[in-house]
Amino acid sequence: MNKLKMVPLQNVRIQDSFWDRYLGLVKEVLIPYQWDILNDRLEDVETSHCIKNFKIAAGLESGEFYGAVFQDSDLAKWIEAASYSLAVYPDKDLENTIDEVIDLIEAAQQEDGYINTYFTIHDKSLRFTNLQEGHELYCAGHFMEAAVAYYRATGKDKLVCIMKRFADLICEEFSSAKNSKGYPGHQEVEIGLYKMYEVTGEVKYLKQAKMFLDRRGEQPNYFLEEAKRPGFKRIFDEFKNYDPAYSQSHLPVREQKTAEGHAVRAVYMYSAMADVGAEYDDGTLVAACKRLWDNMVKRRMYITGSIGSSGLLERFTTDYDLPNGSNYSETCASIGLALFGRRMARITRESKYYDVVERALYNTVLSGIAMDGKSFFYVNPLEVWPDHCIPRTSKEHIKPVRQKWFGVACCPPNIARTLASLGEYIYFAEEDAIWVNLFISNKAKFTVNNQELTLDMQTNFPYEGHTRIELKGKAFVKGKIYLRIPDYVKDYKILVDGGVIDSPQITGGYCVLELEMDQRTIDIHFDLTPRFVRANPLVKENIGKVAVMKGPLVYCMEEVDNESNLPAYYIDTSSKLLEYYDKELLGGTVVIKCEGKKVTQEGWDVNQLYSEQKITSEQKMLTFIPYPYWGNRKTGEMLVWVKEML
Repeated sequence: MNKLKMVPLQNVRIQDSFWDRYLGLVKEVLIPYQWDILNDRLEDVETSHCIKNFKIAAGLESGEFYGAVFQDSDLAKWIEAASYSLAVYPDKDLENTIDEVIDLIEAAQQEDGYINTYFTIHDKSLRFTNLQEGHELYCAGHFMEAAVAYYRATGKDKLVCIMKRFADLICEEFSSAKNSKGYPGHQEVEIGLYKMYEVTGEVKYLKQAKMFLDRRGEQPNYFLEEAKRPGFKRIFDEFKNYDPAYSQSHLPVREQKTAEGHAVRAVYMYSAMADVGAEYDDGTLVAACKRLWDNMVKRRMYITGSIGSSGLLERFTTDYDLPNGSNYSETCASIGLALFGRRMARITRESKYYDVVERALYNTVLSGIAMDGKSFFYVNPLEVWPDHCIPRTSKEHIKPVRQKWFGVACCPPNIARTLASLGEYIYFAEEDAIWVNLFISNKAKFTVNNQELTLDMQTNFPYEGHTRIELKGKAFVKGKIYLRIPDYVKDYKILVDGGVIDSPQITGGYCVLELEMDQRTIDIHFDLTPRFVRANPLVKENIGKVAVMKGPLVYCMEEVDNESNLPAYYIDTSSKLLEYYDKELLGGTVVIKCEGKKVTQEGWDVNQLYSEQKITSEQKMLTFIPYPYWGNRKTGEMLVWVKEML
């Protein structure tokens, strides 16, 4: 299939009023802070032991393995994030640090190419004997992604060579001759193998990724059979009664119709299906991706672009089951959703996928990190009552305050690698065209019809709807530019060199402009008036409620701006949503206000639980801030869906 091309990260330099506060954290805070954590240098943060595990596995230190079975992946994602940062902001000291840790990884690598500190330290005889829980292939996939990112940023191939040895071992261990049935319990290696194929040209890595996908869901189920073998050692007690749907192994991938099981595993697998399906021109695999995407985003996704409604097993449940105060909505799942959506947009050239990518990036991915870059949400609820978030209850996973680190710390380095690679999300390219997916101020370089072209995008999106794009070339260039028209934009205007484009051509949700240029200016005007959004009545949790949005941003109420007991508020949707920019609030943001009412405590005694008396209310002005910014001030209640005055 003729996929659109990614634009190299080195060719895009972001300088944006909305995103800079987060992108600046990557190099200055996230990378050094997380490096300190991986080295156990911070006393008030949960121990990682990640680097120490590698030193023990390499024989450089003595000791026991510490942490989760997938602890190695934290280091892999840190290397990937640091590599993306280096691609845009070269830093010799950081590069030297990565080179040193690559030497450590090489020292920990076994003679046959195997890398995994848990099994190397704990018991080498258990390698590849518990694919259901072992995460060896998951960690391998993340290291392959890291190797490719570092190679593309620096041109250094040592880590690629290290991972080639491991990839070769995986291809041997899971060949038709040696293990013709096995596949990973947590999908990720398929993505890594595909990226290794891209940079090395080794077709066997692509074939192995396809084999893992093709085997998944075959009967009898591999994981159930694996657990019956003599000597099988379980790692997680909660998997004693294993449900294959948890790992999307209940059916062959091409037959799956609904998004099931662990949300992160699902979207990682769907991403690999898109990669492999496009490379093999496999229409059945791509059709499955489209079907699963539609089920996920039309019936099982939150308004914030988060997925995974159950805290138990971090999983999808059923259509329209979207509880607000007990959902899981793992940050990693939204990152995986964005990765999947980006792939589908490259394949189909349809903007609807980027409508969801944008929603996830602006809301859940950003809510996962504090504005200081030193604390994180693993779980992203849409309603929080801090005094209800207590252990051993259905809300024990909900945290009203971001955490400095986690025993299972997949989300913080995943956020870092996503923010560091944001430049890869803005554009696609082909020989004669540029595709604009996101509206973020940046300067970028392209080659259109063999001519160099620079693009300068300036915008205050999503707070303002005007975006200006200036195109400049050294010579006369003929080409096309595709501008995404977001699904929430009902009114818009596009001008080229000051002239309005009447009846613009729209293809797949993109406005297509054919330009002959050595210099052109495009002005895009989107109506980003704040709006009320309602859920399908089949979402029982949100019947009679509305959410407030501006562009892709979901807004929420916080106790600090309103009062306690936020569910007592009702919003008057017949009144106007008023917006203003507050430069002092949360580093500068657009605040939205609306009229409404709040149920009062008048006539109710605190010891009177039920009564026949009527409810009274008082007029209130409700205040909303962007959802990603919640929890950055005082600890308190938060609410996205507000009851509507009928």
